[in-house]
Amino acid sequence: MHAPIGHFDDARPAPACLDELTGPVADAVRHWQGSVPADQILYVDTDPEWADTATFVEHYGRDLLERSANCVVVAGKRGGESTLAACVVPSTTRVDVNGVVRRQLGARKASFAAMDTATGGTGMEYGGITPLGLPGGWPVLVDAAVVDLPYVLVGSGRRRGKLLVPGKAFAELPGAVVLEGLGVA
Repeated sequence: MHAPIGHFDDARPAPACLDELTGPVADAVRHWQGSVPADQILYVDTDPEWADTATFVEHYGRDLLERSANCVVVAGKRGGESTLAACVVPSTTRVDVNGVVRRQLGARKASFAAMDTATGGTGMEYGGITPLGLPGGWPVLVDAAVVDLPYVLVGSGRRRGKLLVPGKAFAELPGAVVLEGLGVA
């Protein structure tokens, strides 16, 4: 199958590639209930050595820079309580942790979660965390610009492989909140 974005040798419907995904991501695809059919979520095999953004777009297509999103785990703290959330922003931006995220979580302080907290909490590999398959109850904060894209490249739960997801599907993820200005230049 031809990938709708980028230059990938093979794009396959994610439901046909469950063995390539981490357990939580495979479960999310297996039990997908959004208005976008699960077979429109595509898996592309990629080399983990080319995972860094600059190298990745050089190899798989420069158009991906404007059509990719990063998913990062943040921790909001207030009164001794900590809330973990995922933030999905265009790869050309950074998460407004101390503004939009802190206010949305009602936190006194917000910061990026430690690597072991992010990977342990998600069951995914660092550098491959994706908003599909996150723990129940986690807020998933999504920049409105991501939802507006026809297809978005995101992690697959592993450093090897990526998912191509219709943008509107991000608004339908469990716990999703679409926010303007979550990603800032």
